[in-house]
Amino acid sequence: MKIFSTKQFYEADAITVKNQEISPNDLMERAGAQIFNWLDRQMQGAQVPIHIFCGIGNNGGDGLVVGRLLIEHGYNIFVYVANFTDKRSKEFLTNYDRIKHVSKKWPTLMTSEYDFPKIDKDDIIIDGLFGIGLNRTPDGWVKLLIQYLNKSKAFTLSIDIPSGLYSDKATEDFEAVIRANNTLSFQAPKLSFFLPETAHFVPYFEVLDIGLDAEYLNTAKPLAQAMGKFEVQQLYKPRSKFTHKNDYGHVLMVGGSYGKIGATLLASKAVLRMGAGLVTGYIPKCGYSIFQTALPEAMVITDVEEEFISAISTEFEPDVIGIGTGMGTNPKTIEGLKELFSKTKTPMVIDADAINCIALDKKTLKLIPENSILTPHPGELKRLIGPWKNDFDKIDKVKKFSNKHKVIVLIKGAFSITINGDELFINTSGNPGMATAGSGDVLTGMIAGLVSQGYEPLFATLMAVYLHGSSGDIYALEHGFEAMLASDILEGIPNAYVALLSKEPSAQEDSEEENTENKA
Repeated sequence: MKIFSTKQFYEADAITVKNQEISPNDLMERAGAQIFNWLDRQMQGAQVPIHIFCGIGNNGGDGLVVGRLLIEHGYNIFVYVANFTDKRSKEFLTNYDRIKHVSKKWPTLMTSEYDFPKIDKDDIIIDGLFGIGLNRTPDGWVKLLIQYLNKSKAFTLSIDIPSGLYSDKATEDFEAVIRANNTLSFQAPKLSFFLPETAHFVPYFEVLDIGLDAEYLNTAKPLAQAMGKFEVQQLYKPRSKFTHKNDYGHVLMVGGSYGKIGATLLASKAVLRMGAGLVTGYIPKCGYSIFQTALPEAMVITDVEEEFISAISTEFEPDVIGIGTGMGTNPKTIEGLKELFSKTKTPMVIDADAINCIALDKKTLKLIPENSILTPHPGELKRLIGPWKNDFDKIDKVKKFSNKHKVIVLIKGAFSITINGDELFINTSGNPGMATAGSGDVLTGMIAGLVSQGYEPLFATLMAVYLHGSSGDIYALEHGFEAMLASDILEGIPNAYVALLSKEPSAQEDSEEENTENKA
């Protein structure tokens, strides 16, 4: 699913109005009707008090349309307009007049905190204060209104985006943002729905199709791309019947140190689970017996050192090298890494301590093979690119890093983000149970396993990240979050493959639908 910028949404609105020969009010009516239809399906005529708070722009106009339709269908409605300025959009004014024709009592104009209505925790709030056109942080009594609504504990539904949250730039005041229980977003989700600092304002969202111009949506280059089951299905390469293991590549998995052999073991097993033909573990001598016993399908090469990696050399040319899991940052390890980078053009998946080694000796950056995939967690990323002011600043810095070094960077998190130059891809699978030791090691092996089979590095990353999350989602549906181990994610890879190729909704999609219904 494409994620567009605020500017692109406005362009889409204008093109839709022109090409479909409708007015902006017709488009607003269409959007408001979609919100009403969603509410009507959920409530089935229930007489729970619904409080609709409208701004004086187009988001407020959407709220007025919803309020009018709910009143016309007999719901228990209270409509308020936050009258904080004399400037009103044309569409707002039109719908303000329309709602007054169906209700002599509503809407109520609010001009200060003394106008805040009583709201019980069992009531419903519809937030239509501000939309994606917000250009400054709410302040004064409007900020107090947002805080008042957040404290009410009533179920809160936001129209398009929670008020106070920007669509595609950093939020300045987190105390002036509606904490929505659910958000009904028009046509496509917004980038801020997926970023660590702002995603908690949007714990659940649904996308409503309001019929924006299809040609524009199909041809416009998006701000980002959300990767779900449908998108990843397009990347999958079916196997031919007449093949053998050498057709699926040989991965060299380099890593491990005394006490941390398990990391490279998990990664190596994930390589094979993803379908690679062969894997060789390159580890310190101390891990030889462990590795050969725990993973008999793998081959093993040991370093000259007993407890850490130093010089890295093999008698064969691997199709891809995964490096860094449990490797440590011994000075000899750093020198071995630099030597490896300088003498090979083999595609690489660079993780964990390999990234820490690079951060300790920045000269190593110039030696990284092009199209390598770096998979840092937040701490490792900060060591690599330095601190950032906010999530949008972080993305900009990673884009610059990716362009400069011609590498792919995966920012791991609740919504892992893959950055390839100026391209942004957001993963939608996964759950909190996957925040467990070794989970990232499994992912490193999964990516390497796909690259070895001939997947382009970018596609391998996108597909592996999705399957990694999907495996965790499938496990969590039966066992919950807390008990999940990295090895559970690893052993669930076959189920994730089966689910990917199935026509049924993914485990993550099922879970989201159930949670949304329960919340509503």
